[in-house]
Amino acid sequence: MTKEKDHEFLEYIVKELVDNPKDVKVERKVDEMGVLLSLTVNPADMGQIIGREGSTAKAIRNLVRIVGLKNHARVNLKIEEPEGGRVARPAPAAPMSEDIENISL
Repeated sequence: MTKEKDHEFLEYIVKELVDNPKDVKVERKVDEMGVLLSLTVNPADMGQIIGREGSTAKAIRNLVRIVGLKNHARVNLKIEEPEGGRVARPAPAAPMSEDIENISL
């Protein structure tokens, strides 16, 4: 697969998953270990790319590896963490004591 094809493949998948497709950037590096695709997305979209327990990231990595195998290349995906570390999501609001008292069992 040419550079344009594997780059386009990953970019297309990720842009369809995120809310900020203009912020998706894919870099491709080739060395003796194979091909490394580095993915950068908007920090607000990291959860969509990682998925619950990493399931979406695993699926994307598997697809990228399969595309590489079909073209006799070892392809890996690195998802770049946003600057400043992980984006913390706000904790869900605790139920009010009145709500707890009104719960019937």
